Amino acid sequence: MKPTSLLDPGSAGTISLGDVGQGVGHGIVSRTVLATPELRSVLFSFAPEQTLTEHTSTSRALIQILSGECEFSVDGKPRLLKAGDVLHLPPNVPHAVRATTAMSMLLVLAPPR
Repeated sequence: MKPTSLLDPGSAGTISLGDVGQGVGHGIVSRTVLATPELRSVLFSFAPEQTLTEHTSTSRALIQILSGECEFSVDGKPRLLKAGDVLHLPPNVPHAVRATTAMSMLLVLAPPR
């Protein structure tokens, strides 16, 4: 089954990230905003102290922190990020994230060509 996205890739559309990015009591919730062959965008909501362990991606990534704060480890070096911050990750860079407060972020992935 193909992943379903909040926006229809075949037509122009609008959503409010504040409406779909509701806080979570515990854990991590992800929602695909848009999925096309050229681009994938995912909205993440983290409860405080939730962690995504270190991993890599073959895609270029742009991350925007929408609310809250987190510690993003990039190639083993921690960076404190807060609402409004944007982080660029080139392909294959090891990274991890830990929410220091309830937080949400928008991840945009551009797969390799």
